[in-house]
Amino acid sequence: MKEFSTKQGFLFYSFPLCEEEKAKIDGLLSLLDQSGIEELIREKARRGKGGRPPYDPYKMFAAVLLGFALGSSSLREIESSCRNDLRFIYVMEGACPTYATVSTFINEVILPQRAELFRRITGAIFRLCGLGMETCYIDGTKFEADANRYKFVWKPTRWHERLDGKARNLLILMGLGGDLPSEGLLPSSLVARKIEKVAGLAGGGEEWAGMLDSLTGYLLKILEYEEKERICGPFRNSYYKTDHDATAMCLKQDYYSGLGSSMHAAYSVQLMTSHSFIVSYLVSQDRSDMYVFAKTADAFHAMYGMYPERICADSGYGCTENWRYCHDHGIKGFIKYNSWAAERSGHSPAVYELEDDDTITCLGGRKGCITQIPNRHPKRKGAVFYRVDGCPGCAFMPYCRRFMDERTGSFKIFEVAPEYQRYKQEARDMLLSVEGIEMRVNRSIQAEGSFGGLKQDMAYTRLRRTSLEKASLEIMLTCLGFNIRKYMRFILKQTSFKEWKVPEGTKPETFKKPSAKRLANRVAKARQKPKNEQVRDSYKYKKTQKEAAQKA
Repeated sequence: MKEFSTKQGFLFYSFPLCEEEKAKIDGLLSLLDQSGIEELIREKARRGKGGRPPYDPYKMFAAVLLGFALGSSSLREIESSCRNDLRFIYVMEGACPTYATVSTFINEVILPQRAELFRRITGAIFRLCGLGMETCYIDGTKFEADANRYKFVWKPTRWHERLDGKARNLLILMGLGGDLPSEGLLPSSLVARKIEKVAGLAGGGEEWAGMLDSLTGYLLKILEYEEKERICGPFRNSYYKTDHDATAMCLKQDYYSGLGSSMHAAYSVQLMTSHSFIVSYLVSQDRSDMYVFAKTADAFHAMYGMYPERICADSGYGCTENWRYCHDHGIKGFIKYNSWAAERSGHSPAVYELEDDDTITCLGGRKGCITQIPNRHPKRKGAVFYRVDGCPGCAFMPYCRRFMDERTGSFKIFEVAPEYQRYKQEARDMLLSVEGIEMRVNRSIQAEGSFGGLKQDMAYTRLRRTSLEKASLEIMLTCLGFNIRKYMRFILKQTSFKEWKVPEGTKPETFKKPSAKRLANRVAKARQKPKNEQVRDSYKYKKTQKEAAQKA
């Protein structure tokens, strides 16, 4: 330990640090020395506003990491720990920085180089533990943001379009519509120039003054809508007044009442794990996990300069773009699809299989070929129509036609997206293999377990910092704290990093064989249910009955 090899003695030492805790802290300090972050920390701290800093930046960074590892991630808790916790006193050598000093250090030293710090420390942990990052697991969740949940703003797209129509009509009525753009919304700058052009004209009368006042009101509203749309950006529909980067999302659990029943300010957090360590992270504004898979993998590549050999993810990531991404980057993607659970249990088996010769085989074993339908085009991009003949007498006909208005006929038309279907079948075969079984079990242990460790063991359920950049910083420090907790247990040999292995002799898994009789009975039972019973419990039915009672 080059930096922490000698410790200053204390004249008054109330209680000695126990050997077990001392071994953990020494292991953390040794890890920081071997990660090579000393120059990063000291160089960034030297670029401050001048003067000698009232603290050692390297020791301060160690104290901040220790605080996040122990679940004391707030500034007040770190300040209090530096005064009262022997572990922090041991690291800081008696220095007691205030919460403002800790906040300034985090924002000025850690924030600008958070990705490099995370990469070096995590890489050092893997080197010291003798581990590799060839196999990774991805999962995501949503964390409540530090924003007022009642002050959110929706993107005013529809209202802006209506206001644009009113402004155009008024400008035409005033004789100012000669050079208006035919497409798109009127910019506020154009409306302002029109007002400035005619504001100095006199003799218009009261009617002209009224139209000019209305146009001025439209301008103010256009400026408001443009500002809201600028904050939302092209890929969001909402933001919060107290945190413009936070997006309205429906959470599983509400921080305030415990029930995730309404919109809350939140960020999407994606974690990539390997050997139960968090090796990469991503904080985004996307509501769906499906569209951030590539971003998470790119963040891993930006940190370590490589892609994992294997990645396993749940059905929330199953789409053509993610499978294609894995194929293009040489990654074996064990990614489930939406109907995986239903097909595996036999409850809703796939109705067709795409063959190598570009034909399909339906559930009843009949072949289908590509066909053309006049005046009809596929709904999905890249999809084609397949026709299967000989449907009468097929035992699976009730299930195959359960969503069709015409439930009888001699043939059926399937709309198939060949690229999606091939990727889906390839992913299915990989997940059912022995290797896929091992990947699925380890994903549930490691990816799900990492969020369990953050939320339950470390009691981290809500962000404390505002803006996307600082939320990303907080997640980085929390993930480093999670890794350091596991590394401390490894130092004391209280944990191992052996992954679950498939027992010898395990055979590849197969889907449960679908029962035509059971599927037909289920479809018949669903059809026999009166539609009145389905409507009776609906909100529309209750509202209609209430209005009828009021009229009576």
